[in-house]
Amino acid sequence: MCLAVPARVKTIEGTTAQVEIGGVTRPVSLRLTPHAKVGDYVIVHTGFAINVLDEAEGAETLRLFDEIARVAEEEEKGEEA
Repeated sequence: MCLAVPARVKTIEGTTAQVEIGGVTRPVSLRLTPHAKVGDYVIVHTGFAINVLDEAEGAETLRLFDEIARVAEEEEKGEEA
């Protein structure tokens, strides 16, 4: 299974962007999304931005990821009890 995650573009230099994912900044290639700009959300897979999202869609996707993590953590705590 492959997972692609949304990240916000912080800076761009050439075809490389610094993006923030869950408080962590990392470099990704913009070769597949040359129209991405600072402030955009992009979907990142294996070090490449593969799609640009609008702000509402990016924020909602991150909210859903947070909700999934919260539920998984609650279930894990329930199994330990």
